[in-house]
Amino acid sequence: MTKRKSKGAYMISAVAEMYEIHPQTLRLYEREGLLKPSRTEGNTRFYTDEDLQRLEFILSLARDLGVNISGIAIILQMRERMEEMQRQIQDFVKYIQEEVLLRATAAADPSKGAIVPVRRVAVAPAPIANRKK
Repeated sequence: MTKRKSKGAYMISAVAEMYEIHPQTLRLYEREGLLKPSRTEGNTRFYTDEDLQRLEFILSLARDLGVNISGIAIILQMRERMEEMQRQIQDFVKYIQEEVLLRATAAADPSKGAIVPVRRVAVAPAPIANRKK
């Protein structure tokens, strides 16, 4: 369904024509919070490439799967939550990797990473007295 050819911002009439939908449909999607186009000082809507990607997803849900506006809103919320959780998981994995590397380095050099400095005292073996034969 990708019909975009260049980067930039698109006015509502151009987007409606590209995707063969009525401009009122785009306004409805904005009212329902599904799309959030930027606006100029004159209050003209401009749709970015990211807005168009989101619109394509919305239209595929509506046209191909028959999902209504409420269902689309729920799906988009769940999608955003999943993306946020994925970011959190990636951050956590990165933290764990760094921590494992730090601890492995500290284990290789016991003087690093010790809370209390460790002094190694050489202990001579005790003489064995009165060995029986």
